[in-house]
Amino acid sequence: MMTLGLALVCGACSAQKKGWVSLFNGKDLKDWDIKITGHQLNDNNGNTFRVQNGNLAVSYENYDEFKEQYGHIFHKKKFSAYLLVMEYRFTGDQVKGGPGWATRNSGAMIHSQAAKTMGVNQDFPISIEVQLLGGLGKGNRTTANLCTPGTNVVMNNKLITAHCVNSTSKTYNGDQWVHAEVLVLGDSIVKHIVEKDTVLTYEKPQIGGGNVSGNDPALMQNGKLLSEGYIALQSESHPVEYRKVELFDLAPYMKDKKKLAQKIKELQNRK
Repeated sequence: MMTLGLALVCGACSAQKKGWVSLFNGKDLKDWDIKITGHQLNDNNGNTFRVQNGNLAVSYENYDEFKEQYGHIFHKKKFSAYLLVMEYRFTGDQVKGGPGWATRNSGAMIHSQAAKTMGVNQDFPISIEVQLLGGLGKGNRTTANLCTPGTNVVMNNKLITAHCVNSTSKTYNGDQWVHAEVLVLGDSIVKHIVEKDTVLTYEKPQIGGGNVSGNDPALMQNGKLLSEGYIALQSESHPVEYRKVELFDLAPYMKDKKKLAQKIKELQNRK
């Protein structure tokens, strides 16, 4: 029989977890869809996406050459307002044939189109990319940058059409784990956060621009604000692992600005 003390502790644990959604369960990929360029939906070519030592891993050990087989693994649930939390690291060497810019390069896509709506030969989903970069051992190389496949954003009341914008983060060399968060409030504000430092802020994510090929033209509704979508992780030719992919769902707080601000503050101050 559970004692009163233990019951109270368990109740506190449940309260602490309320609102949190574990996107990756550490055991399998049953809640995810996979789309790799040139392959049908859920053809996990070469076992690219896998669970390895309890981590969600992107691996190329079964590839002879990359051949521009860009891939994405999409969580099956759509989200609109949330705090996304990831812990990732780059490992090993880039696969043969991977482009130079993709060395120690991956990303998390937010407000993405659904995996099932991608063309067989489509390279990237129409989405906002939180670009994750690892250091190259010399010079500066920021992470949690912004890239915009088929999208644009607004910064300082100006429409930004450049494909990528660098953050102000530090450089993270080697195979160290990096803690990154993304605060997404529908079609309004998005913030990229690395190790508790806000390194990039923008607003009004919307469809528009290029840098996507093989997509359905009907989906390119230029100027359409993106208030929701899917979350996806990339395979861009360099091995990467995630030991945590979870989010706090802020959708229930969006109608009350005071409660929303309070909850965001609580999340920012958590240990």
